[in-house]
This record gives sequence, C-alpha cells and structure tokens, in this order.
Amino acid sequence: MPTWSPEQRHLREALAAWSAELSADHVAADAAGRFPHAKWKLIQQTDLFRVPFEERFGGLGLDLLTTMYLLEGLGYGCRDGGLSFSVSTHMVSVGVPLQRFGNESLKARFLPAICDGDRIGAHAITEPGSGSDALAMRTAARRDGDHWVLNGSKTFVSNGAVADVFVVYARTHPDGGPLGITPFLVERDTPGFAIGEPIPKMGLRTSPLTELFFDDCRVPAGHVVGRPGGGFLVLDHVMKWEILCSFVINLGEMEHRLEQVVDYARQRTAFGSPIASFQAVSHRIADMKVGVETTRKWLYDTATKFTAGESITTDLAITKLVASEQNVASAMAAVQLLGGNGYMAEYGVEKDLRNAVAGTIYSGTSEVQRTRIASALGLGGSRAA
Repeated sequence: MPTWSPEQRHLREALAAWSAELSADHVAADAAGRFPHAKWKLIQQTDLFRVPFEERFGGLGLDLLTTMYLLEGLGYGCRDGGLSFSVSTHMVSVGVPLQRFGNESLKARFLPAICDGDRIGAHAITEPGSGSDALAMRTAARRDGDHWVLNGSKTFVSNGAVADVFVVYARTHPDGGPLGITPFLVERDTPGFAIGEPIPKMGLRTSPLTELFFDDCRVPAGHVVGRPGGGFLVLDHVMKWEILCSFVINLGEMEHRLEQVVDYARQRTAFGSPIASFQAVSHRIADMKVGVETTRKWLYDTATKFTAGESITTDLAITKLVASEQNVASAMAAVQLLGGNGYMAEYGVEKDLRNAVAGTIYSGTSEVQRTRIASALGLGGSRAA
C-alpha cells in the first residue's frame, strides 16, 4: 500500500472541501435522472480533471496512484455516484488515450479542453450485438483520401448525451482480429454522426447513457488515436485505467457507507439495546470492513505493479471482480442493516445498491473476469458469458 505524502494529503483535503456542494440534493438528482451541469462546473473548480495530464496541456502532471487517491476521495465525499462515474469516464475515455497515443496536433488541440473540463469526453466501444466481446464489433471505417468514413452504431455510451468529443473504436480491416480495430476521435458536430436519446437505466442515473449512429461519418485521418490497426493496444491501456479509476471511486463510496452504517448501528436501539450490540449486526458490519480493506489492497497493489511495468492481466481481473462484487455486498448490507430506512430513497443507500450492480457488468462482466482468472490457471473448456 502506498504511503501518502503531505502534498498528496493536502490535495485530497482540498477536494473534500467541495463534498457538501457536490452531494447536495443527490437523491432528487438521481430521481430526475439528469446530468448535473452545475456540479460539473464545481468539479472544474477543483482542478481534479487536470490531475493525470501533462503540464504543457494544462494538467498537473501527477501519477496514476495520486489520481486514484484523489478519485477515492471523490467517491468518499460525493454522494452523486453518477456524477463521479461521469468524471472518471471523461478523464479516462478521451484524456488518457489521447495523451498516451495521440499525435502532437491532436493533443495540442483537444487535451487543454479535456483538462479544463470545458469539453466533455466519452468513448464508444460496445455495440448492440457484441457486448463484452469487443472484438466482434461491426462498426466499420474505410479510408477515403484524407479522411476515414465510419458506418455503424454503438450503445451504452456513458456521457454520450453530453459529450463533446468521443473516442470511437471501429473495424478497419475485416480479417484483422485485434489488429483490425482503430480508435478515432470524433467531434459531436461531425456530419454523419448522430446521438440518440438518453436510455433510462437502473442506477448511475445522473450519468447519461446513449446510443451513437454513424452514417458515412467523415473523420480526418489525423484524428486516428495511435495508428490504424492499433486499437486493441489503446483499448487495453484504457481498460486498465478505467478499472483502477472507476472502482477506486467505489472504494471511497464503500468507506463512507461503512461509516454511515456504524453510526446508525450505534444510535439505533431495538429491544432496549443499540443494534450494534447484536452479533448478527456487528458481524455483518465486520464483513463490510473486510470488503473495504480487501478492495483497497487489490486496487492499489495492482496499480503499483502497473506503474512498475509488470504484467497485471490476472491481477486486474481479480481486482475488478473483488471491487465490483464487494461494492454490491456492501450496499446490500447497508440496505439490510438500516432496515426500513435503508429501503427508503431518503437515506440514499438503495440508490447505492442500484449503482453498485452496474459495476458487475461494465468494463467486463464478473463472468468474463472469472473466465480470465480460470484461463490464467490453465483451466479450459469454458467460455465467458
């Protein structure tokens, strides 16, 4: 586990000062299901968007571990889980691949606005018929002079309704397998590009989800992120950041939830005693604590190996599986331990449970992660669901 410096702690304390404003009316915001533009502007004032990006583009030039530490603080302090998810998506979906793989012209044009948060980012991978099988995508791009022409559609695009720039993955070679996919940076107003209406969903309701449609959408050749056919390498890098950054936000949420439940169990009485005195209650809270610390260890240990250049294929699958399922278990325990209050929207924990379920699906389902772990053990004969 990392040891945080005074400077890192100061950055997190500065972010915590915004928690009350970021959490205001979070239950009503979830019920309304609208993207909180005013709170996005508050995030801009915190400079959180700038953290992992180079100073020459307006970033703070800080490393992955520091970025995670601050995003954990966001999860702890901000009760609007959809907003936190949109923040992570913005930073990871466009900013991270653009900085790592984009050409200098592309970076100079778009990264400053990503760092500012003035232009919201999203990425488009999933398609209606492929789901977790990203290599089965059918959205295609063909070269036409100084442009690429995209045709197809994407679905379940987080931030899609509000994004200004998208990293879109398309097949550029029909028989290329992993080497036949290319990422393109597509601007919202590009001719031939259309954005569908927000799709109602179970949780993370303040983070809008949409479909995207491409009908002879012409994208300049200079908008390729990386090189043609190099999309699998870009996606692999993005997915590492996505899992580490989005689930460390969940870690912060789990920490806050644990504290909420501990306080409630100490104050709530039943049969003449605080419910914390009952073993059935205290043991379930103990399990929540184990879940927090197990998730913390896997996230930060895996990130440390990643930054050291070590292989984290299996570690990442375990991390994603542990973090997502412990978050669901934590939220379910909170609902149960708060009883009738937990089931009511007012307390916000039923919203936490709905939000947590999504984590077992996006970034590769729990079934996919278990298949990857089994494969690393040399176990064959099964396929991911």
